[in-house]
Amino acid sequence: MENIVQIISIKDITHNVKRFRMTKPAGFHFNAGQATELSINAAGWKDEKRPFTFTSLNNDSFLEFTIKIYNDHQGVTNQLATLRKGDELILRDVWGAIEFKGPGYFIAGGAGITPMLAILRQLHQYGQLEGNKLFFSNQTDQDIILQDELQDMLCQKVIFTTTRQDDASHDHRRIDAAFLQAEVIDFNRHFYVCGPDQMVSAINETLKQLGVKPDYLVFEQ
Repeated sequence: MENIVQIISIKDITHNVKRFRMTKPAGFHFNAGQATELSINAAGWKDEKRPFTFTSLNNDSFLEFTIKIYNDHQGVTNQLATLRKGDELILRDVWGAIEFKGPGYFIAGGAGITPMLAILRQLHQYGQLEGNKLFFSNQTDQDIILQDELQDMLCQKVIFTTTRQDDASHDHRRIDAAFLQAEVIDFNRHFYVCGPDQMVSAINETLKQLGVKPDYLVFEQ
């Protein structure tokens, strides 16, 4: 099913990430962590579909997507960066395997924070963040998406790592076996993993080697 939605606002979140808010069709429903396919309602772009995760919550009156813009090629996100308030997008059916299944550890790389952002916002809204912790890896300070909001929600239950900036004020470790052994207290919890495919695959394999049950790994397959 397709719906035409109109952009309400666009805001810069980082140097290459924008927040798009748009109208929400009547009766439209999704769960925190889920995604959809969007395309731009303009000639030459209507069939160029790309997956994006909702960062709004289902009870919001608008839809929100927090999208990394790739300016190095003329693709969909580059075109999204040219849009303005009032422009239209085509919204499709909801899908996605990442959903909250119980307290645990959230492991994100870069724009992989988006499904977790929605889940953490929902848990925060209902006062249910207790027992959850976030490990968020980026290349540099300026790449961290919504650091202040995540810090405010999670307080001491978040570790930001920056792997390509030696003078950053954050942790510099990569999220590998040594990191996980040092920071994870209980490997019998759920682990939510999202980021570049290679990172997700490597972390999932490491977690299994550390004793995490496959059923406790939550990721987009």
